[in-house]
Formats: sequence, C-alpha cells, structure tokens
Amino acid sequence: MKLGTTGFMLVMHVGAVFALLPRYWSWQALVAFAALYWITVLGVTLGLHRLVAHRSFEAPRWVERLLVLMGTLACQSSPIEWVGLHRHHHKFSDQPNDHHDAGRGLWWAHSEWMLHPIPALDHLDRFAGDMHRDPLYRWLDRWFLLLQLPLGALLYWIGEASQVHGGGLGMVLWGIPLRLTVVYHVTWLVNSATHIFGYRNFDCPDRSTNCWWVAILSFGEGWHNNHHAHPHSARHGLRWFEFDITWLHIQGLKALGLARRVRLAHYRG
Repeated sequence: MKLGTTGFMLVMHVGAVFALLPRYWSWQALVAFAALYWITVLGVTLGLHRLVAHRSFEAPRWVERLLVLMGTLACQSSPIEWVGLHRHHHKFSDQPNDHHDAGRGLWWAHSEWMLHPIPALDHLDRFAGDMHRDPLYRWLDRWFLLLQLPLGALLYWIGEASQVHGGGLGMVLWGIPLRLTVVYHVTWLVNSATHIFGYRNFDCPDRSTNCWWVAILSFGEGWHNNHHAHPHSARHGLRWFEFDITWLHIQGLKALGLARRVRLAHYRG
C-alpha cells in the first residue's frame, strides 16, 4: 500500500468532514467552494483531459498553461503523471494492465487502485514525453502540491479580513479539503461508474458507458462511451440530450479566437 497517498487522502477526507460542521459554515465559504470547484473541474476536463491528453483542439501556450495550472489544483498527481496515466488507460482500457480496470470491481476502479503500486508509471516517458519538454510541467511534476499553499493563505486572509462565520479556517476547509474530496470522487466516478452504469451509443471493446448523473457532476465527462469511441473529439455529449458543459466552454474559447482546429465526432445512430 502507498502510505503517502493513503495518508494524504485520509487527511483530506477528515478535513472535509470538519468543513461540514456548523461552526465552519458561511455563504462566503460556499461561494469559494463553488468557484474553486468550477476552476478545478474545468482545469481537469478542459485542460488536462481534452486539450493536453487528447489534443482535441489547439490553444495559445498561455491558455494551455493556465488550464493546466487550474487542473493541477485538483491534486491528482502532477500533470505529466495525470496525462501519461490517462493515455495508458485508453490504450489498455479494462484490460488487466489498465491501472483502474473496471473488471476488478467498482471499488478498485473508483479509488483502491491508487493505493497500490502502479506499473504504468514506469512508462510515463513513452506516454507523456511531449510534456517533459515544458519546464513548467517538469516543475509541477515535483512541486504540484505547493499550489495549495498560496491558495490556502488567500482563503485564510479573506476569511479573517471579512470576519465571516467560521473565520479563515472555515474558508480554508471549504476551499481545500472539502473541494478536493468532492472533486476526487467526481473524477473517480468517471473511472468507476461510467464503466458499469448507463447506456452505450457505440460498441467499444471495453466497459465504457454513458452515465447522465456523472456527466452533470463532471462537466460532461460522464458521456464516457462516446469518449472511448472517439477519444480525440472535443465534444463528448454527441446526442441532443447529452449536455456537455466542457464543450460549451470550448465553444466559448473558439468564439474568442482562443481555440482552433477543434476535432469533432458525430453520432449517427
């Protein structure tokens, strides 16, 4: 068992429970949580996933780096590791060497896989070699956890300066451990629930499904069968009722001239 990962996850979950105590509740903390949830999830779905891992569209370098920094706030390892493991997952999806193979059970696919050695990490140079060329990504590969320190300091200062109920500590608890815990489970549901529950538009050689409630929580990532059938498509919700919040943001970037060469798939069922 990976003691460092296990210990960190335990601390975050305990912190999330404390955040929900009445003494730390405030509207300001809820707003901070909601804003940071949007920033973090969008950083993962739009930045790490659709832009970098699959190159489903192109964006200026500063836009890519900003989105990657937003995604790194999710504390789901470094961006190099995140992208490398995700590309590995697509190549070996639901096969024995897939690190979160859904065939090993719901709990394994959801989070247990992270608590054990991950052989795919030995192949990051192969699957994320393009990211090693960027000095920022190499720095984040080692120091990604440090991003939580200035964020925590800012949240604490806002809470104390505004004299909100729960004070600075309440703002920190809502903005870091509670946010991270919720984002963790939403992301993990894409690995677990959308390989078990839902329907399939495409006959993929894996267990991927489309799960509407995961799609809502994860800004469109729950249309997972669509994604596995067309991994390079910037739009995951391919049918009229498959609402895809991340795709709406890509359309916004395109309208501003910040996204081009957008790759799209279409449903012809």
